[in-house]
Amino acid sequence: MLDANRWSSYVPRQLPAAFDATAGLGLRGLGALPEAPVQAELRPSPLQLRVPPSMVRGPYEIGIGDVLVLATPAGRSSVEELIGLLASQNRRQGYTEQEDGSITLPDVGRVQVGGSTFSAAEDAIFSKLIESQIAPTFSVEISEFNSQRVLIGGAVRNPTVIPISLRSVYLNEALAAVSGVETTDTEFASVRIYRDGELYQIPLNEFNNSSQLQRLELLNGDSVYVDTEFRLDRAEAYFEQQIRVAELRRSARTDVLAELSAEIAIRRNELAEERRNFRVRLEIEAVERDYVYITGEVGEQIRFGMPFERQSTLADALYVAVSTGDPSQIYVLRDTSNTGQMTAWYLDGSNMVNVVLATRIELRPNDIVFVAEQPVTRWNCVVQQMVPSLIISGVNAATN
Repeated sequence: MLDANRWSSYVPRQLPAAFDATAGLGLRGLGALPEAPVQAELRPSPLQLRVPPSMVRGPYEIGIGDVLVLATPAGRSSVEELIGLLASQNRRQGYTEQEDGSITLPDVGRVQVGGSTFSAAEDAIFSKLIESQIAPTFSVEISEFNSQRVLIGGAVRNPTVIPISLRSVYLNEALAAVSGVETTDTEFASVRIYRDGELYQIPLNEFNNSSQLQRLELLNGDSVYVDTEFRLDRAEAYFEQQIRVAELRRSARTDVLAELSAEIAIRRNELAEERRNFRVRLEIEAVERDYVYITGEVGEQIRFGMPFERQSTLADALYVAVSTGDPSQIYVLRDTSNTGQMTAWYLDGSNMVNVVLATRIELRPNDIVFVAEQPVTRWNCVVQQMVPSLIISGVNAATN
């Protein structure tokens, strides 16, 4: 009877696109940033040493803009074969963390890694692969560190932004990375550090003579400004600019996120309405749908609606119908030639081995599932037909 599956092909009807759509939208840019403020120069005063408090840096946390690479063993693995994370042994694919703190893996979807350590990110990816039924054989690396950084400006040869990676960034290394300080007189030169709303100052002479000051660890968000002429206004202007830029970004991001939330809510309502409308149309039979008809010795002759987006089997149809007929006489009738000529497939359901086949026999639109009546049912029908005639014959004999 499994030949019935090969006689004709069938693609189940699909649900409307609203059932697969999501309400996610992209974020906007922040536009132009403000000009740097300018203030009058203040009179020099003796330089004072103000060192930032020592802080213990914890494990590196993955942030927005960081690029993660998923690496697999040298031999081809199930991850490599199934989701294409690596096109070949020597090629690795990077994934950038988005604004919402997630990365998107092919055939897996979004994985939340924002603010996670390496081990936590590996656990999140491991769980997502398990949910997608993909064998997890991989390791996580960061190929680009873009979320944590230190700004270096002022009297240096190459002002720049230094990323913070797994390795700590120290003040002497940061100054060396910008080719050092440009000054011939260190008397009034200083290194100023802006951190968490506080301004700290290290005279350059003391910096050069102290290994402890040179090994001062810089943290994410620090701004370092080198002043060789003790022009405090320049440092204040520089730090004020950084503050204004940070405030502008926070304000703009808040506005964008609020607008984005409103747009997502509107889109979700639209999708929910589309889905409700489809269900209502389905209830009043205003939607094209495929059916199978169940008849014969069953509790009720029914029309079985074939499901969307998956195949239905003979077992599905028999499950919804209460059969009182002969389990050894189950038939599937199908018009295989489109000429009205029917082909019948027979299943002996009294054999439990054959019952398993019912879960593998695929149904097609307009199939007729017929269950024959029990032999005792046929005998009852004969008796019911004979009893009235026998009664009538007895009455006639008595009257005569």
